[in-house]
Amino acid sequence: MIRKIKNLFLLGLICWMTISIHAQPHHTFTYDKDKFYLDGAEIQLIAGELHPARIPESYWLHRIRMAKAMGCNAISLYDFWNFHEEKEGLFDFLGERKNTARFIRLCQDEGMWVLFRPGPYVCGEWDLGGLPPYLLKDKNMALRSDYAPYMSAVERYFKVLAEEITPLLITRGGPIIMLQIENEYGSYANDHKYLRHLEKIWRDLGVDVPFYTADGPAPYMLEAGNLPNFIVGLNSGNNEKDFNTARQMNPNMPALSTETYPGWLTHWGEDWARPDTTELKNAFIYQLTHGRSVVFYVLHGGTNFGFTAGANGGNPTAYQPDITSYDYDAPISENGLPTTKYYMLRRLVEKYKKVKLPPVPEPIMTMEIPSFAMNKTSNLFNYKFSSISSPMPLTMEQVNQNHGLIMYKTRLIGHHSGTLRITEPHDYALIYLDGKYQGNIQRDGGKWEIKLPKTDTANPELLILVEAMGRNNYGQYMTDRKGITDKVTLNGMILMDWEISSIPFDNDFISGIKNRIDTSALQKECTFYTGTFNLDKTADTFFDLSNYQKGYLFVNGHHLGRFWNIGPQQRLYCPADYLKEGVNELLVFDFYQQEPMPVSGKKNLTE
Repeated sequence: MIRKIKNLFLLGLICWMTISIHAQPHHTFTYDKDKFYLDGAEIQLIAGELHPARIPESYWLHRIRMAKAMGCNAISLYDFWNFHEEKEGLFDFLGERKNTARFIRLCQDEGMWVLFRPGPYVCGEWDLGGLPPYLLKDKNMALRSDYAPYMSAVERYFKVLAEEITPLLITRGGPIIMLQIENEYGSYANDHKYLRHLEKIWRDLGVDVPFYTADGPAPYMLEAGNLPNFIVGLNSGNNEKDFNTARQMNPNMPALSTETYPGWLTHWGEDWARPDTTELKNAFIYQLTHGRSVVFYVLHGGTNFGFTAGANGGNPTAYQPDITSYDYDAPISENGLPTTKYYMLRRLVEKYKKVKLPPVPEPIMTMEIPSFAMNKTSNLFNYKFSSISSPMPLTMEQVNQNHGLIMYKTRLIGHHSGTLRITEPHDYALIYLDGKYQGNIQRDGGKWEIKLPKTDTANPELLILVEAMGRNNYGQYMTDRKGITDKVTLNGMILMDWEISSIPFDNDFISGIKNRIDTSALQKECTFYTGTFNLDKTADTFFDLSNYQKGYLFVNGHHLGRFWNIGPQQRLYCPADYLKEGVNELLVFDFYQQEPMPVSGKKNLTE
């Protein structure tokens, strides 16, 4: 009997030890009206914002370790809803750069806490602020409100996301210590019922960590965007005045700087954003010496691969699309290198926290690729696209298209020439009359007219090709449908009877380009160029598109993003993961370039 008891005890001990080896220790994260506590001890959070969707997956660990070596003890991250639900009802949390749970586990393996920012809206200079474009099929859609169809989609997303992240909450042995409700809501609207609804969904799904918000440090923003039981996030909280504002608006909850900006975003046609670092240094010294928790937005930006870049628009006729690079002039560059700014922040942590930080990880290798020739392979107008008929133009969302181009064709009856007006062109329209290019109409500025010449054709064909350049991700004009959003007129007459074709530039379309060699199209614009280059080894590089004008770049089937010769970006980042030893294939689509020009790879984003 005694032996049996001993055997049972040993068996139980072995089982307990086995479970203990694999289980993570449970910690507690709490707060009072002024401070945060980990396991009962005061903690100052120093977090770096990283977005797994913008970082090659093989570099996730490297970027987390870079944050740790700069003095961070936490990672803040957006999760982009539309990156996981590209088609309505179909979710992907396992595809390339989509495995959010894996990224969070890597943070935990490195001893980093996580501030999780699931939206549903996140801004982030990302297409539609992370909201899925299919929402805009509803002509009555009220984004970021308690509108029932919107909330139904949000709840479906949260349910799927909760399966991924609830096991990673600190209350269950994970690293997630806080979850953000919405984002900068006080800059957009004032529907507290909506914020409460989001909270209830998360609570019902088992999320039991503290909630926080993130708003500008202005009373009206905090009143509209924060609730009494939410921790106050400040974008930014860089001085005592900001934190006093938070205390006055919500005296019973602590505050932190959820977005202290070490850099800034850049739009096409602007100079590179290079903000002065003195303000950053002073803000961080204040935060360190006053025990203020802080998130650097962003510590490392990464890349808006494909069509993921968003845009800004401060009024109905203003439109500023974001560049492909999300380098952001951040402390860690687009390809993962530490900058002067990085070392400055690292030195401040060591000085004021009196710690010896781990060594900075070895840099990811970059390489030059010698110039190689490109060949003209085909023209967009060589292709026969399926079409649908509609009396009036339809938007991309109405035809279940997220990105790329959309083509509209009609015959001119009545007026054959004169003033053509598009209301509204979202975002960049090329105009053709009987196959001849007439010019472009750009959304920005509200100059949406072009003159059509007289023609001898009885009923000339009008073709309008519209490019979507990124949906607004911030402000009151976020309901940003793509294509032609209302109507087309010629001398005031509404043009009807349209044939509409979707050209989404998806994988199926791109995979067929290289096998088609046909330059017989009448139009000279919208040309595909292909080239090959050989590599003995792979490393990161930046493909130089300064010889081209406006379009997209694909390497071995991977869409690196948009390029445009109005600048400032002339080079597109390509991680080593997208290259291979031996023969590599490059595909350029250019709206205007008429002759093939060589391409090369550089070591840096800029000269």
